[in-house]
Amino acid sequence: MKKIRIRFLLFIYDNTQKLYRKYFKKKKRQWAFSQQQLLAFEEDTLGRKLGEFYKKHGFTMIPKMENHDVHHLLTDCGTRFEEEIAMQFLLLGNGKMNAHLLAAIFLGSLILPEYFGIYIQAYKKGKNMRPFYYWDFEKLLLQNFENVKDFVHQKETPVFY
Repeated sequence: MKKIRIRFLLFIYDNTQKLYRKYFKKKKRQWAFSQQQLLAFEEDTLGRKLGEFYKKHGFTMIPKMENHDVHHLLTDCGTRFEEEIAMQFLLLGNGKMNAHLLAAIFLGSLILPEYFGIYIQAYKKGKNMRPFYYWDFEKLLLQNFENVKDFVHQKETPVFY
């Protein structure tokens, strides 16, 4: 039964993703780097980690959706369907709000309610992270991955007097 529910969610996703990019991402441009170029970045950079993520999972870059894949890296959210929904909860906790995100949360909660505890944990995790959902990660691809990740996971910058 769970496989049928996930297939239904995949069907919905596949049929709404292009509309989402068209209407919600119309001002955004696709990144100037290819997956192969990302793999040529220095070893510890965000760009290289992203290229390795694509290679490891057998994914291809979706134009205008590249930041989403960086979110996976920075938040340690997996790529199974329930983890994708959890990441939407995390992004809601982080401050992101749009119709596509709310629809994913609503449908995910309705169709896969057995993961609701994980979804709430993800929401709380997002609340405790520095807001990052709106960043243009293409500009950070040359930065050290661990430094970017650590920065995102700090809610407030420590002040030393």
